[in-house]
Amino acid sequence: MSSARSSVSYGLPSCVFGSSNTDVMPSSIWPTTEAGRTTADLSLLPKFPIVNCGARTPSSSIVVVRRSLAFAGSFYLQNLNGLRNNFHFIFFFFETSQHIVSNGHSMSHSQSIFNGFKCFVQKSDPSVSVDSRNDAEERVVVLVVGGGGREHALCHALKRSPSCDAVFCAPGNAGISSSEDATCISDLDIFDSSAVIAFCRQWGVGLVVVGPEAPLVSGLANNLVKAGIPTFGPSSEAAALEGSKNFMKSLCDKYNIPTAKYKTFTDPSAAKEYILEQGAPIVIKADGLAAGKGVIVAMTLEEAYEAVDLMLVKNVFGSAGCCVIVEEFLEGEEASFFALVDGENAIPLESAQDHKRVGDGDTGPNTGGMGAYSPAPILTKELQSIVMESIILPTVEGMSAEGCKFVGVLFAGLMIEKKSGLPKLIEYNVRFGDPECQVLMVRLESDLAQVLLAACRGELTGVTLDWSPGSAMVVVMASKGYPGSYEKGTVIRNLEESELVAPSVKIFHAGTALDSDGNFIAIGGRVLGVTATGKDLVEARDRAYQAVEEINWPGGFYRRDIGWRALPLK
Repeated sequence: MSSARSSVSYGLPSCVFGSSNTDVMPSSIWPTTEAGRTTADLSLLPKFPIVNCGARTPSSSIVVVRRSLAFAGSFYLQNLNGLRNNFHFIFFFFETSQHIVSNGHSMSHSQSIFNGFKCFVQKSDPSVSVDSRNDAEERVVVLVVGGGGREHALCHALKRSPSCDAVFCAPGNAGISSSEDATCISDLDIFDSSAVIAFCRQWGVGLVVVGPEAPLVSGLANNLVKAGIPTFGPSSEAAALEGSKNFMKSLCDKYNIPTAKYKTFTDPSAAKEYILEQGAPIVIKADGLAAGKGVIVAMTLEEAYEAVDLMLVKNVFGSAGCCVIVEEFLEGEEASFFALVDGENAIPLESAQDHKRVGDGDTGPNTGGMGAYSPAPILTKELQSIVMESIILPTVEGMSAEGCKFVGVLFAGLMIEKKSGLPKLIEYNVRFGDPECQVLMVRLESDLAQVLLAACRGELTGVTLDWSPGSAMVVVMASKGYPGSYEKGTVIRNLEESELVAPSVKIFHAGTALDSDGNFIAIGGRVLGVTATGKDLVEARDRAYQAVEEINWPGGFYRRDIGWRALPLK
């Protein structure tokens, strides 16, 4: 029912249960009338947006008995203007089985009972009736782990998935919650696997999507899979592709995957001697995870020596920097390539390109990403095929041969070399890129929940993805001073007005919170991802920057040239 997509909340004042079997349910749980009908007040149940009534029951308490069951009641939809519409509905269950769904807790075989029902929904005034879109469609409740802009984009796409009943996000952030793209669980410790597993069992979660790398490296996916919970994200062993650059480089050596020439060091003197032999510019990388700050492109020998000292002598990155990779500087154009992997097979996502440097014209220090666009003209269809054949598939096969099959998304940072025009692997990330995820998710038209479930089950063979035509762009707004020190708590205004610039504008929140007056405030370095789509990259860029200019945030800044490699400066 499409009208429910913009709903803010729903309520269930009362429901009536009836059955062809008088053994309906214990009266101690549900009060029964003399006629054998059962009523239940569900008004105090948790409120989740209804996306498609025809293929779900609300997230509420019902009891399905051994024979057929009719479930009738009403609910209301309230839009952003406070207008409430009342609806009445009846579910007819034709399958004969005993099943309980209670207070969000579901038996493990819960999906089976929904294969044979029809839902008739009637709006009080005017009246309409809607049949279910797919009686046999699998339904799923999803938990997204993380709380940044990438996770906001994933929640937004999953909320639009026809088969997704509800989306939780842990811990989430103020923007995700305010936009109602997911129900945020701020107090769930994502590094406590037992707590995450307990939450999933309590709320009938059928798919966990892990956004950031740290929980993956710590083994969250291992424990969830062991508990029988489908999880999109690699094991801790497979996550070493990102968690250890030395591991990734060694894999490239063994399986002939094209990458930059390198050497690994733990002794600063030996590293400096190698740097002197190679000359500058040269790249110094911390082996482990360093929050996106562990890569230094040194343009002089002095900068390279200083980078080595920062990591191996001053220990600024802790254990992540106790080993460094000294790598040749590749000249060319960077691009991002994403593929979904089920352990044995891989399918490519659309192309995207981000901007790592903090300043216009790709100047200044590296960041986590100041903007992105999709598709990326640099990644032609021919180049995409080369990347799949020479980089992605050998990696998937190599990981399987090494005994740590990779399930999740492979994010390959590539350099399209200027001298050869061919791609080389710079680095792997084992999760959706940020901000590339934002432009990919606004263009994706396939049911994301079902695609990710297929990956979890090793069933990606034959899966194809549908993308909207045209282009998308995201402009990242960051706190002044980023990627260095920055002030927290600066107030951000006019976000709602910004999203009204064009119907295609969506603001993804990364580092925001609400102050005591209900204002959005910045609490991170990269704070907002102002995203827009258009018929082409020019229109997407114009809409994104129009939306950025509406935002009143004196404490923030942004690059003004996102997309400059693909388009002339505006």
